[in-house]
Amino acid sequence: MKEPSSSRWYRALPVTLAAMLGLMLLVVTVVDTFADHALGTEAQIAWKARLQRVDDALARNDLAGAEMLWREAYAAALKSRHWEGLVAVGDAYRRLGERAGFHNTSDAKARETYLAALFRARSQGSLEGVLRAAQGFADLGDHEIVERCIRVGRGVAARSRDPRAEDRVRIFAERWAARAREADHLGLVP
Repeated sequence: MKEPSSSRWYRALPVTLAAMLGLMLLVVTVVDTFADHALGTEAQIAWKARLQRVDDALARNDLAGAEMLWREAYAAALKSRHWEGLVAVGDAYRRLGERAGFHNTSDAKARETYLAALFRARSQGSLEGVLRAAQGFADLGDHEIVERCIRVGRGVAARSRDPRAEDRVRIFAERWAARAREADHLGLVP
C-alpha cells in the first residue's frame, strides 16, 4: 500500500535540514578562512606604517614622540605573527636608544624582540628570519646567542627545500667566526 504524501514529507525533513546545516557550515568555514587571510594581511603590514612614523619622528628629532610611536609599532609587530616586524622594531629601538641616550635599555628590548623573531622564524621554517635575528644578536655582541642561532639555522636549512640554504648558514657562520676572532684579537670580547 502506498504511504500518504504527508508522511513522506516528515521523513525527508531531517535529511533536508541536515543537508542545509552542512552547506551552511561549509559556507561559514570558507568565508571565515578568507576573512582571516584578509585580516592577517593587514596585521602583517601594519607595523611598517607605524615604523615609518617612528623614523619620521626621529628625523624631526622628536625623541619622546618616536618612543611612543615605537610602542605602537612594537604592538603591531607582535600582532603580525611574523618575524619581519619584530626584527625591524628591534633595529628601530636600538636607533632610538642611541639617539635618546638609553642605549642599554634599548639593547635589552631589542634583544627580546630578536629572540621573539627567532622563535617565530624557526616555527615558520624561515631561514632568512633565523639569520636576520642572528645578525641582530651579532650586532649586539651576543656571541653565545649567535652560536645558538647558527645551530637553529642549520636545523631549518636541513628541513628546507632550498638547495642553497645550508650554504647560506655556512657563509653566515664563517662571517660570524671571522668577526668574533677579530673582536677577540682586539680585546673587545669580555
